[in-house]
Order: sequence, then structure tokens, then C-alpha cells
Amino acid sequence: VDGLAAEREQGITIDVAYRFFSTEKRKFIVADTPGHEQYTRNMVTGASTADLAVILIDARKGVLTQTRRHSYLAHLVGIRHVVLAVNKMDLVGYDQQKFDDIVADYRAFAESIGIAAFTAMPISGFRGDNITTPSPNTPWYTGPSLVEHLERVEIDAERDRARPFRLPVQWVNRPDLDFRGFAGLIAGGEVRPGDKVRVLPSGKMSSVARIVSFGGDLDVAVAGQSVTLTLADEIDCSRGDVIAAADAPPQAADQFEATFVWMADEAMLPGRSYWLKLATQTVSATVQAPKYQIAVNTMEKLAAKTFDLNAIGVANLSTDKPIVFEAYGDNRTLGGFVLIDKLTNATVAAGMLHFSLRRSQNVHWQPVDLDREHHAALKNQKAAVLWFTGLSGAGKSTIANLVEKKLARMNRHTFLLDGDNVRHGLNKDLGFTDADRVENIRRVGEVAKLMTDAGLIVITAFISPFKAEREMVRRMMAPGEFLEVHIDTPLADAEARDVKGLYAKARAGQLANFTGIDSPYEAPDDPEIRIDTTGMTAEEAADAIVERLIP
Repeated sequence: VDGLAAEREQGITIDVAYRFFSTEKRKFIVADTPGHEQYTRNMVTGASTADLAVILIDARKGVLTQTRRHSYLAHLVGIRHVVLAVNKMDLVGYDQQKFDDIVADYRAFAESIGIAAFTAMPISGFRGDNITTPSPNTPWYTGPSLVEHLERVEIDAERDRARPFRLPVQWVNRPDLDFRGFAGLIAGGEVRPGDKVRVLPSGKMSSVARIVSFGGDLDVAVAGQSVTLTLADEIDCSRGDVIAAADAPPQAADQFEATFVWMADEAMLPGRSYWLKLATQTVSATVQAPKYQIAVNTMEKLAAKTFDLNAIGVANLSTDKPIVFEAYGDNRTLGGFVLIDKLTNATVAAGMLHFSLRRSQNVHWQPVDLDREHHAALKNQKAAVLWFTGLSGAGKSTIANLVEKKLARMNRHTFLLDGDNVRHGLNKDLGFTDADRVENIRRVGEVAKLMTDAGLIVITAFISPFKAEREMVRRMMAPGEFLEVHIDTPLADAEARDVKGLYAKARAGQLANFTGIDSPYEAPDDPEIRIDTTGMTAEEAADAIVERLIP
């Protein structure tokens, strides 16, 4: 099944290869996945949609580290059916004792990681023993052949039909004024016209009027079918909502514990904002510092500050609004998710939700009578954030200070948040690693948002080297409220100023993670205001910024 030239040349599997075959009883899709540790993300991708895993063991070698890794990953992604195929039995003379020893060894490991049951069979891929029919070479084996077992095993889709009804809404189908239906793939249970349902996260109740399919109306629809439901009542329901059984609805929460499989070359940065896609829901999410990383070869739990490529670990996750979910072990569709980089749109991780954190159920928004518009009106101004970004020594603090003084003379209510000052208090515990820089900006962004809620014009002077975090803060604010101000100074000019002597220390190797020297700076592509300090004074720059803010 190897399809890539590199796979055939090296005799290894690199990427997932899908092959199709059928028997008189079933159709099958085989996902051939790589087994090497460096291709963990490829294996998880292939296994994530599988109903059954075939774990191949060389009868001459027995249970290896690779066997343990494969089994752990299969269990991790929720594969309930495992076949232990002890291959190359012809090379050990079809020795029953050899087979029994391997099975006993594997059973001890399987039980330790939570695999409740597996089916073991002796096979020879080269000679075809016990592949399609029982082999006369193993009279001591009385179980089914591999194909016979595949034809009989109960797949997850059959189990899902016994669960409570779930339909993530993919599309609101409204071809004309007389029809409004909600289309999606049923992720659990079954539904009939007249069934009481609840739309989540709103919690509104209704009942199913019709089940519409391509072939006409249905009397019943089950897990795995794509259908359109019409409801008896005109209630609000849109893409991302979940229509569920009224008497057994799933939860909605915004904080979770989850297992992550990191798939990006760039390491995970705690506090960075990613897109989270779960079923048809897409929300903004941040990952907290890992609780631990799992060494897939030994199953040890290791301390970790981040997740690198192919790492598997557990961390808490928070979303900007509640999402409807179930534990991955109960429902793959509503428990499995991917994280997407907001700038590149690349998938950086796959994950599995364990449970919601109790605090997410107990913390609610408290309504207040005086809103942000009221506070701004009292000050006779519009709240805004002037977000200064640029290299160290570019002139951010100097120009920001001048801007605040000019606005004060215009009777504007302002507050200046300076990077150095904030690190003396609120962010005193943070260093200058990439992860700490991300958390630094996340905290400052939240403070700036609170200040705009108070109706203030907030001026921030931070290097803020990463585009992703600046965009995260932008999304916190109301449209048009965030103005990115790039103090654009060439590195050579900033280094020549070196008022604080930091560049000299960085060049001498006495200061690590210094932006522009050994830590990157991602300049804005299209800021609202760009200040070229090589062509104007600080006073002129401040005047230009104030004029842009208050024409």
C-alpha cells in the first residue's frame, strides 16, 4: 500500500495511505499509517476515523517499543476494537507456545493502558495463513480468520445509534420563504418526527416536524446519516448549534481539560490564541501551560512547558464562548477538535476533550446597568486603544508619552501602559521567552479591554513582537477601536541609540531572547498608523498620531 516513491525506496511508511476493498458482507477502507515516532501526527490522523486497529507484531521479535506506541495511540484516539496480528508465524514454525507468550506479554501491557479487550490471531501475510480462511498450519487456533473477524465486528456507528440524539447544524437550508431546515450529519442516536429536541447552547425547546433527505421524507434517521430537520417552532438555530434529545442534552462550557497531539513544526505557546474547530463550531481558544507530556514509548508523564512537533500531552483549554461538547470517549464528533493557526490557517494540533472544568460551570457574566457607552459618554469621547509596537529603542515610550500629554491638553481621558512599568507589577513573574511574551501581551490586552470598558483612550507601548498576539488583542476590542501604531525604526538605528545598553549586552551574549538579535520581531503588514522615525521627530510623530485619532 506504499504510494510514495520515498516509501518504496526506504521500505518504510511515511504518510497515511488509504486503500479500499469489499467483501460480500462489508466495504472497508484501510488506512496504512507510519509507525516511526517522527510520524506520530500522521498515524493519529489515520487512526482518528478508524473503527478497528490491526496491530502487527513480528513473531520473531515479540512485543516491541513500537508495538506499545501503536497500541497507546490507537487507544488514545478511541479505537475500541484491536486485533493483535502476530505475523510471520511461518518463520517460527507455527509454534503455539511462541504465540501464547506474545499474547500474554501484550495482554499485560494492554491492561495497563486501559485496552479492555483485543482479538489475537496467528497469521502469515506471505503465505496467507488465517487471512481469509482458517489455516491448516495452525490447528491449535480455533478463532476466525482476519477477514472473517472484520466482517463480524460491531463498528462504532452501530453503537452510536444507541446513544442520545445529536445533530451539529452544518447549514440552515432555506431555499424559499416556505421552508427552513437545519442540515447536518447525525453524530449520535436516532430521531423521528414528533421527537422533542433542544437547541444548544441556547437551550430552546421544540419538536421535529419533518426529516428531509435527498430521497424524500424519512420516518427515522440514525447516526451516520446526513439529513435536514424542520422544527415545529420558529426558533433561533444556526450553524454551530447542536440539536439534541430534549431529555438528554450535552453540556456547554468554555474551559476544559484535553489531550493534545501537536502537529506543527512551531512549538505550542501557552496563552496564544488559536481557532478551535469542533464539529461545526469554530471559536477562539487558548491553551494553558501543559500539565504533563506523555512519553509514548514508555508511557511516562513528563514535565513540559510547551508541546513540540509530534508531542502528546494534557493541558487545560479555554474558549472565548461556550461550546457544546461531550467527552471524546463518549462521542468522537463532539469531543474531538483541531486547533488552527489564525495567521497561516494551518492545522497545528488535534485534541480530545476529557471534561469541562468545574469553574466554567460556576462563573457567569454579571449584568451591570452602566455600560461602556455610558462611561465613554461621560468623558465626551470614544474609547480606543493605540497599540504601539516596534523594536526596543524605536521610540515607542517616548512618542506614547508625548501623545498622552497632547491628548490630556485636549481634555481627553487616557491611560498609558508601558512595557517596562507593567513588568514591575502585573507581569513581574514573566521572563522573555516566547511563551512569556505571549502571556505578557495577553494580560495587557485584557487590562486594555477593561480600560476601554471604562471609556478611556488606552495607549500601550510594548514591543509585542508576534502578529498573532496583536491580532488577538484586536479581536478583544470593538470594531474600529484598536489602532495599531508601528514605530518603524531600522534595527541599525535602534541599536545605535541603545539608551539602556541592552543591545550591547545582547551582542555580548549577556542577554538572551532579545528582540531583533536572537528573538524574532514580526512587523505589521498593514497597521492603521506607520511612523517612520528616520524621517520625523518624536513631536511630529505624536502630532500625526493624535491627528489620526481625533481628526
